Amino acid sequence: MERSLHLPFLASSFVFFCCFSFFAGRYDIGVLVSAQNSTVPVDVGVILHLRSLPGKRSRTSISMAIEDFYAVHSNYATRVVLHVKDSENEAIGAAAAAVALLKDVQVTAIIGPMTSTEADFVIQIGNKTQVPVLSFSASSPSLSPAHTPFFVRTTTNDSSQLGAIAAVTQYFGWRQAVPVYEDSEYGAGIVPFLIDALQAVDARVPYRSVIPTEATSDQIDKELYKLMTMQTRVFVVHMPAVLGASLFRRAYQLGMMDDGYVWITTDGITNVLDLLDQRTVAGAMQGVIGVRPYVNRSEEIDDFTTRFKRRFRQDNPELEPTDPTVFQLWAYDTARAVAMAVEKAVPGGTTFQSLQSGNNSTDLGRLGESPTGPALLEAIMGTGFRGLAGEFKLVDGQLQSSAFEIVNVNGKSGRTIGFWTPGNGISRGLESTDDTGLRSVIWPGEPKDVPKGWEMPTNGKKLRIAVPVKHGFDQFVTVTTDPATNRTTVTGFCIDVFQAVMDSLPYAVPFEYIPVDNSSDSYDNFVYQVKLKNFDAVVGDTTILANRTQFVEFTMPYTESGVSMIVPVEGNKSKNMWIFLEPLTVDLWLGSLAFFVLTGFVVWVIEHRENEEFAGKPLDQFGIIFYFAFSILVFSHKEKLQSNLTRFVVIIWVFVVLILTSSYTASLTSMLTVQQLQPTVTDVNQLLKSGASIGYQDGSFVAGMLKRMGFKEHKLKNYSTIEQYAEALSNGSGNGGVDAFFDEIPYLRLVLSQHCDDFAMVGPTYKTDGFGFVFPRGSPLVPDISRAILSITEGDRMTEIEKAWFGDPTSCPTQSNNLASSSLAFRSFGGLFLITGVVSVLALLIFLARFIYTEWDELKAAAGRQSSLWKKMVVLLRYYHEVNDPRTCPTLKRDDFAALNIGEMNQHTQPGVGAALPHLVGSFSPVSISNHSRLSFTSPEEGISSTEPNSP
Repeated sequence: MERSLHLPFLASSFVFFCCFSFFAGRYDIGVLVSAQNSTVPVDVGVILHLRSLPGKRSRTSISMAIEDFYAVHSNYATRVVLHVKDSENEAIGAAAAAVALLKDVQVTAIIGPMTSTEADFVIQIGNKTQVPVLSFSASSPSLSPAHTPFFVRTTTNDSSQLGAIAAVTQYFGWRQAVPVYEDSEYGAGIVPFLIDALQAVDARVPYRSVIPTEATSDQIDKELYKLMTMQTRVFVVHMPAVLGASLFRRAYQLGMMDDGYVWITTDGITNVLDLLDQRTVAGAMQGVIGVRPYVNRSEEIDDFTTRFKRRFRQDNPELEPTDPTVFQLWAYDTARAVAMAVEKAVPGGTTFQSLQSGNNSTDLGRLGESPTGPALLEAIMGTGFRGLAGEFKLVDGQLQSSAFEIVNVNGKSGRTIGFWTPGNGISRGLESTDDTGLRSVIWPGEPKDVPKGWEMPTNGKKLRIAVPVKHGFDQFVTVTTDPATNRTTVTGFCIDVFQAVMDSLPYAVPFEYIPVDNSSDSYDNFVYQVKLKNFDAVVGDTTILANRTQFVEFTMPYTESGVSMIVPVEGNKSKNMWIFLEPLTVDLWLGSLAFFVLTGFVVWVIEHRENEEFAGKPLDQFGIIFYFAFSILVFSHKEKLQSNLTRFVVIIWVFVVLILTSSYTASLTSMLTVQQLQPTVTDVNQLLKSGASIGYQDGSFVAGMLKRMGFKEHKLKNYSTIEQYAEALSNGSGNGGVDAFFDEIPYLRLVLSQHCDDFAMVGPTYKTDGFGFVFPRGSPLVPDISRAILSITEGDRMTEIEKAWFGDPTSCPTQSNNLASSSLAFRSFGGLFLITGVVSVLALLIFLARFIYTEWDELKAAAGRQSSLWKKMVVLLRYYHEVNDPRTCPTLKRDDFAALNIGEMNQHTQPGVGAALPHLVGSFSPVSISNHSRLSFTSPEEGISSTEPNSP
């Protein structure tokens, strides 16, 4: 019974289950029901300034992101539930909203707040409770994820755009820029990084303009007036868009949006150009250059824009809907990243754990820590996708931007004029990086040329150029006053150079000369007046020194550099009895003597065995060696040479002697006929040892240099005029003058141009950088003037100015020629001596080789009977020498010996000698006959080698 009752029920249940399964599979009803029943809500806080337009727009964007995300991912197990709080545009309000979200709702993450100042408070709370705080608009570099690990910046760091701003500054050649920023965490955080970026491209920041957050028109005008009185005309504006719009409206009213001005805005203003009052953009901001992260316009963005405007109208019917900015795109991507990370890291609830230590008497102390915070933070850091604003990828806790767009305000919006990337720099297109540079720019006031980045102050003041009133060397600077009109005229070499330089600039610079009597002060104090802002520049004979560059800036030098000395010169009297030795230096005298001896020795060695005129006693033979070589100097030698080797040696030596005697004669003649000027002193050490008095120019830095060199202060005397220089040098130390003057080369050149026969510049040159024009440190005029100086000095203009004030330098003979030594040195004839030496040695070697070859048997027999090496050498030398000794066997000439025969010799032979003749003839050497035309024999009585004339 019980079974029968249950069967209908079971059957009906089975039918119902089958039908339900069919419909669930057909319409996915089972999944929907399961999703609705099994999803886990995850609370996420949102802190925005809800009464501001950006806050309302960002709230719409975040809400759409969550709805769009779960419409696509309806099968996710988690659901982000947004809890929106108003920061009321205050840091305290944002902190209070964060505490309320963490205490009352225990949110897993917080999106926002919007400003860097508010974020600074909130991220500290998030770091303490381990709740990730994601801000899509807090971009100040002072907020570092490295110091607060639970802070995630889902926007670009403000410092990342500074490379683009510096590149624009370098591209147009601007050397200075003034940052104009809001007095807040957002504004001030970028300044150190901006200074570094500009310095990297050789630009500097001479001033920082700070605008209060709630600045009134009067406060803005006061700061703008300061900027108008400065030379710099390039301004980098970094502030929120509302304050930026007020700044540009006031700048336009004050005439600062006209020719010559350059305004560059960061992404805080450039990103929202389309949201600003179009009357402000179209009127006051024309010509502004802006930088902003590049966002590729895609179909997804177009679709989102359409839906965003429709949704924003629904949420805020009282407001006119506009296109979303990049901030709304970042807010959308941030909310999407949170939803993706929540699915990975928050499978359950989010109840906070109580803190184990700390002050629990406050709301902040009782918050505790989020158990899912570290896992959620790790999931957020690892999240990556292609978002609306581009690639969403966090590196070191913040979003990275690979490219920036450079725009130029023209009309009611900004037009793209180029792009900048860290790797390729500035280019006109992202795809074609070869097309470098920017498109044409519309500048404020629409001038034709690029603004040079600086101007003279608009208050009409001229540059105050200080010039020294000199009491000597007035060729450099001359100040004269007309007694009738009391008009002061400034002329001189330095003034003409400065005027030529200023005339060559592509723009006009008004200036006036202010003569300053500096006779009682040093030039260091004179130059320091520029540092004190008593003058705008110094033009005159001002030397570039290292200690002066510490407080002023110099242009490139325009004169010859260095410090040297001048001394009196005296004539070299020709009455010197030893003047005949001066044409040749000592090394040339000794070298010539050595080669005279060498040549005579070589001739004697070769001729000794064949020529009876080179035989005789040893003392006579030594005399022949010297006599033969030296006789060539004055007359032809009487000795006849037998060997071709000696003839060749003598020919070369005669040529050398001819050159030597000709040069000696010319040099000696010059010494005897031309007046030679020689300096009285040539060495600084000589002056130090002698305790001589030294002169220098009054007010010059040379006095300090002389003291460092070791000169006593009481030995230093200062003078002012060329005439005083000449009189002091002429008198000398003994008569109250000086023995030498130390001064810069331009002054010494001027002295020598008027006294070229009386003084000479000698000694080493101590390096300085010459004369330069003085300007304040960081003056924008210095680079342009330096380039103009190089152009002037490389052309003919500088030569004309020098001739006008210093005369023709060719009118006075170059003293270096007169002061140079007129003596001839050994090095000047090195080639000649090398040739004659090689020829002589080569001839000697050839002779010795032939001699050894022909006399080898006799030499071997004579040396073989000796035991020691020294005795062998003595026997060999004796063998070579005594053959032609007239005391043993007089040498006969070949012709005389040929006239003899054996019969004639027998008729004239005394008794005893003829008997030995056959033996003598039998001992003739065939080798001797063939090679020497003499017979070599051995005396039976003495056993020594001798020679007899050959027989035919």
